[in-house]
Amino acid sequence: MNVNQSFSKSLGIWISDKKSQKLNWKELIVSCNSHGYNIVKLDIEKPFEEQGEINIFLHKLTDVIASADQGEEKTSIIINRIEQYLSNHPNVLVIDPLDNVRILLNRFNYYSILKEESSLRKIGIFTPTFAEFKTNNINENYDIMRQNGVTFPVICKPTVAHGSKLAHEMVVIFNKRGLSVCKPPCVVQSFVNHNAVLHKIFVVGNRYNIAQRPSLKNFYASDDLDPIFYSTGEVCKADSQSTLSILDPQDMADRNMCLNEDKIKTIIQILRRRIGLVLYGFDVVIDNVTGNHAVIDINVFPSYDNFPNFFEHLLECIEEMECTENSNGVTEVCSRNRLINVGSCSNKYGVVGMNIN
Repeated sequence: MNVNQSFSKSLGIWISDKKSQKLNWKELIVSCNSHGYNIVKLDIEKPFEEQGEINIFLHKLTDVIASADQGEEKTSIIINRIEQYLSNHPNVLVIDPLDNVRILLNRFNYYSILKEESSLRKIGIFTPTFAEFKTNNINENYDIMRQNGVTFPVICKPTVAHGSKLAHEMVVIFNKRGLSVCKPPCVVQSFVNHNAVLHKIFVVGNRYNIAQRPSLKNFYASDDLDPIFYSTGEVCKADSQSTLSILDPQDMADRNMCLNEDKIKTIIQILRRRIGLVLYGFDVVIDNVTGNHAVIDINVFPSYDNFPNFFEHLLECIEEMECTENSNGVTEVCSRNRLINVGSCSNKYGVVGMNIN
C-alpha cells in the first residue's frame, strides 16, 4: 500500500486490558492498513461519538454484557450507551451484534437451539441430553434429570457461560448424591465417552480451522465415586498435561474415531443460520461407541492463536460482508459450498495469530 494513500474506513476495536496484552497489535495494524483500514482503540467508558468516526466495530464484550445482564450498574450503563450508539449509527458494521452474542452467554439457551435442530441427529450430530437446575434440592434436580433423559455421569456447568472465571469451572458427577455439589443456576449434561480427544473448531465467517486438544478420559456411572472438580483451562488447552486426560488401561484398546469434516461444515452452517455470529468456536467430541459427533460447547470470539493468518482472514471476511451489504442490504450468509478450511490452505500470508480468550 502506498504510504501516501489515505485510509478509506476506520475499524474501532475494544477488548479488555488483560486480553489486549495478548493481541499482536503490530501485526493487526499492518494487516488493517494494508486493507485500507485505520484502527481506533476504543474506550468503552467514554462515548464513542467523542472517539472519532468508526465504520466497523470489532469487540469482545462478552464479560461486560454478562455482567450488565446480571444487573451490575456500571456495566449496564456502558452497554446501554453502546447499544444507543449503534442504534444511532445503523451503518456501523458490528462484529458481532450484541443480541447475537447474548445467545451464547447462556448454556441452556444454546443447547436448546441445538436440540431443536432435529435434522442433525439424522446425520449423526447431536448435543448430549441436558437439564437446568435452579434449586439445591437434590430430589427435585434428580427428577428434572430423569425427565430430560440425562444420565450419569454428567458434567455440571454454570448456566452463564461468560463473565467470570467460574464460568469455566466444571464438575464430573457420577451418582445422585454427587448432585449436592451443584450450584444453581447450572446445567448438567450427559457425559459422552470420547477417548480423551476434543476437537475445537474456530470460525471466521465462512473460514474455519480445526484443532485437536486433550480432553477428559472416559468415565462411567458409579455409586462409589465422589465428584471431580476441574477447570477447562487445566484439561483442554493445547499444552495441558492433566491426569484426567490419561485413559484407563481398559480403554486403551478403544479405537480412535475420525472426525467427519462434512459434519463440521453442517454444524457451521446451522450455527450461522440460528445464531448469526461471524467470530465463534465450538467443541466437538466423538462418541467412542457410535461415532456420532457431539457438540458440547459454543464460544464467542474464542482464542485464535493457532488460526493461520487470522488477521488477514478476518479482514477479508469484513470486506466480503461490506460488499454484500452494499449490494443487497444484508450481511454475508455462510454458504456450505463456500466453507474454507484454512488449515488446508497454502501459507499465503505467513502465520498471523492472536490469543483473545
